[in-house]
Parts: sequence; C-alpha cells; structure tokens
Amino acid sequence: MQTLLSSGTATVRINTNGPMVIIGEKINPTGHKKLAEALQGGDFDYVRELAARQVAAGADVLDVNVGVPGLDEVALLIQAVKAVVSEVNVPICLDSANPEALAAALAVTPGKPLINSVNGKEASLQAVLPVVKDRGAAVIGLTMDDNGIPKDAETRLAIAGKILERATRIGIPPEDVIIDPLVLSVGVDTNAGAVTLRAIELIRQEFGVNINLGASNVSFGLPERQVINQAFLALAAGAGASCVITDPVRLGMAIRATDLLLGRDAYARRYITYFRAHAREPRG
Repeated sequence: MQTLLSSGTATVRINTNGPMVIIGEKINPTGHKKLAEALQGGDFDYVRELAARQVAAGADVLDVNVGVPGLDEVALLIQAVKAVVSEVNVPICLDSANPEALAAALAVTPGKPLINSVNGKEASLQAVLPVVKDRGAAVIGLTMDDNGIPKDAETRLAIAGKILERATRIGIPPEDVIIDPLVLSVGVDTNAGAVTLRAIELIRQEFGVNINLGASNVSFGLPERQVINQAFLALAAGAGASCVITDPVRLGMAIRATDLLLGRDAYARRYITYFRAHAREPRG
C-alpha cells in the first residue's frame, strides 16, 4: 500500500514495502529551548535553518510543531509553514492537537500534507477527521484512546481498526491513514518495545496500512540513547514500519543501512550515495 504526500512540486511515496521514509522531527519546541525562544521572538530564520539542515541530512518530509505555551498556535503554525516552504521543497507534516490551527495552516500548505495526528478518543475523531477529509490530506492515527496507551498489542490493534473504520466512513481511504502504534520507554517498562513491535506486526497483518513511529521515546531516561534508538528502528522496520519521525542527522545513516539489510536498496546504491554525501558529518 502506498501513501502519497506532496509539496508544491515534489512527491513522496510511503510504501509498506519500503524503503523507510524519514520525517524530520527538529521543528518542535518541546525540549528545544533555542527554537522556543525563536518562536517567542517571532524569529523564523531559525525555523528555515532547521528545515534546510534536515532536508540536507536526508529528511523526506518535515514535521512542523509550534506548541509553545502562552503563544498563539494558530498564527505561529501559519508563519512556520510559510517559512519552511520558502526554504525547502518537501511535503509538510502539520503537528498539532488544535483543529483550528490545523485548518488554518492547511490553507497555506502546498500539495498533499500529512496531519499529526488523530487518535481513538471520540473527541479527536470528531474534530480531526473532517479536517483531513476536507483538505484531502493524509493523517497519522495514534493507537490510544480515552483509557490512555494500552499495555498490550491487541488493544492497540483494535484502536487502529476503530480509527480506520471511522476514517473510511467519512470518505478517507485507508492508504491515507498511517497508523502509529506508539512506544513507551523501556527504562520504565521492560516490555514496552516488544509490545510495540508486536502491534506493528498485527496491524500490518490485519490492515496492510503504512505504519509510523516516533522512535526516540523508547530510550527515554537511559544512557547511550542513540544506540537504543538505532536498534529499535531496525527491529521496527523489520516488523513492518514504513516511516519514522526522527532526527535525520543522527539516524539517517542507520536507516539507510536498515533498508539495505532488508533488501530494499538494490546494489546498495542509496546507502553509498548517502554515505558519500554525509560521511564527514557527526552522528553521535
């Protein structure tokens, strides 16, 4: 199954048979003091810098989040999207829990964007899915509901089914719903990674849709997080994940290596091309 995203002129295909699509995560002020300060000051030069840096490092899509407490998210998200599309030509992933901000930003986002995200809560389904349908966008569906994030893979599968059913009911095709089975820190719950990997397998088997991960949560609170993240991404890709929200500078090479080992890179062309372009860049 393919999920097509586009910018003004470029198209990105997220394919259940790979290779892995990288959604750059760095335009997000959570834990990013410099970006939060830039947004507070109305300085979008740094947003453009982050956009250019991630695309140069191999990001196929850029996540844009401007959620700073106390600021006008509607206005900021519009300005941030305009800044990004003025700098790079890749599809945009609009990252907000505010339907008003999403609708406003969609009006200035070219092509076919991705919305991050909807979940299994009734309020979220009712607020976000109509916005997705009206714009003809694609959406990430998080496998959580009013009871939180389930501890077992089977309940996450059921929530994925609920999101897909509700999307289909209003005319959003399955290929435009990318399921994110969520991952928690293995430092808190030893089985967190294994449950997510099992959920990926079940969702792929049952629905055949594309699957996304925000992989960095798995290592939260532990030393050498980069090593854990790399290992988890490789396992997730093997289980069926087809796109990831991550830092392309740190993990771009590992993702290319994973695609190569899964037989998704004929004669290692993509791996070698990426290596030649980024060999001198620090990745730790």
